[in-house]
Amino acid sequence: MASPRLETYCCPNRDAATQLVINFQPEVFCGVCIGSASISLLLTILQLLPKKGQSPRKMPKASSSSTILLLISICDILGGLGIIFRSSVWLGFPGFIANISVVNGTDVWPSTFCVGSAMWIQLLYSAGFWWLFCYAVDSYLVVRRSAGLSTIVLYHMMTWGLAVMLCVEGIALLYYPSLSSCENGLEHAIPHYITTYAPLLLVLVANPILFRRTVSAVASLLKGRQGIYTENERRLGTEIQMRFFKIMLVFVICWSSNIINETLLFYLEMQPDINGMPLKNIRSAALITWIIMGVLNPMQGFLFTLAFYGWTGWRVDLKWRKREIPWESMSSSTAGENAFPSPVNYQSSIHDSKKISTTDSQQTDEAISMLSEGNTSSDERLTRSSPIYQGW
Repeated sequence: MASPRLETYCCPNRDAATQLVINFQPEVFCGVCIGSASISLLLTILQLLPKKGQSPRKMPKASSSSTILLLISICDILGGLGIIFRSSVWLGFPGFIANISVVNGTDVWPSTFCVGSAMWIQLLYSAGFWWLFCYAVDSYLVVRRSAGLSTIVLYHMMTWGLAVMLCVEGIALLYYPSLSSCENGLEHAIPHYITTYAPLLLVLVANPILFRRTVSAVASLLKGRQGIYTENERRLGTEIQMRFFKIMLVFVICWSSNIINETLLFYLEMQPDINGMPLKNIRSAALITWIIMGVLNPMQGFLFTLAFYGWTGWRVDLKWRKREIPWESMSSSTAGENAFPSPVNYQSSIHDSKKISTTDSQQTDEAISMLSEGNTSSDERLTRSSPIYQGW
C-alpha cells in the first residue's frame, strides 16, 4: 500500500498513531499487501499481453492519450513490485526491521531500506496520479484539437518533475535534520502529508471537472460533424462518458480509504491519550481502514486496466512477433478483427462506405477516436453497423 505513515515509521520516535497501525497484526498486514499486490500485478500484465485469436492490424503511431494510459499501468506495476518487495522483507526478516526502532543504532541499513522502499512506492504512485491528471488534460485538449504526440514531452516533464520534487521535498522536511529527530512535532509531518496527498486530491477535484467539459465538447463535435445527432453518435458519447466514470470510480474506491484513515489518525494524534476507552471506536475504524488500504491500493493497477480496456480474456499469445503497438487505432478503413485493447468503433449513421474527404472531418474523427474505448461486445455491435470509422 501507499501511505505517508510508512515514511514516518522509519522515524525511531514515531508518533503514537503511527505506532498503533504499524504494530497492528504486522504479519497479517504484510501478507494482505503481498497477496493483493501479487494478484493485481499478474492480472495487470495479463490484461496488457496480446491475446490469441486477435489479428494485429496496421495502425498508426500511438496517440499521447494511449501512451499516458500505458504509463499509468507501468507506474502501478512498478509500485506493486515495491509493495511486494518491502512486505516480503518485513515478513522474512523481522529482526532486521526491528532495528529501525533503535534510536542510537549503528546499523544504517534497516533505516536505509525503510526510507528507500517507502520513497519508491510513494514516487511511483504519485507519478501515476500526475499521469492520470495529464490524461484528463490531454482528453480535453484532444477534443479542442490542441494536443498531439508532441505534448507527451511536456507531460513527462511535468509528471516526473513534480513527482520527484514533491517526494524529495516531503521526505527532506520529514527527516530534517536526521532520522532520530523526525516526528518531534507536526511541523515535520504536515508538509510531508501535504506533498503526498496533493496529487491525489488534485485528481479527485480536477479530473471530474475536466472529464465533464470533455464530454460536453465531444457532444458538440458529434453534432457538428454531420449536422445531426444520431443513435450511434449518442452511443459513442455515452461510451466515452462511461469510460471517464469508470476511471474515477476506480480511483475513488482505491484511495478513499487512505483519506479516511489519515483523518482518523490525525484525530487520534490530537488526543492526549489515544488508548482511552472513549476512542475505542475511532481506533477500530482506523485499523479497519488500514487493512482495507492494504487490499485496495495495490489493486488499482488491475482495476484501471478494466476501466481502460475492459476484460481482454485469458488466452495469451506468447508467440512474439514484430508488430506495431496495439494501443489505439485511428484508421478510417474497413474494420477488421479487434486487437487488444478492445476499442470502441465509431460508426456513421449513414450507410455509405465512402471516406470522409474534408480535413476538418478527419481531425474530428481522430479526436473522438482517441477518447473512445469500451467493451468487446460494443465494439462488435458498432463494427457491424457501418465500416466508415474505427477509433481506438
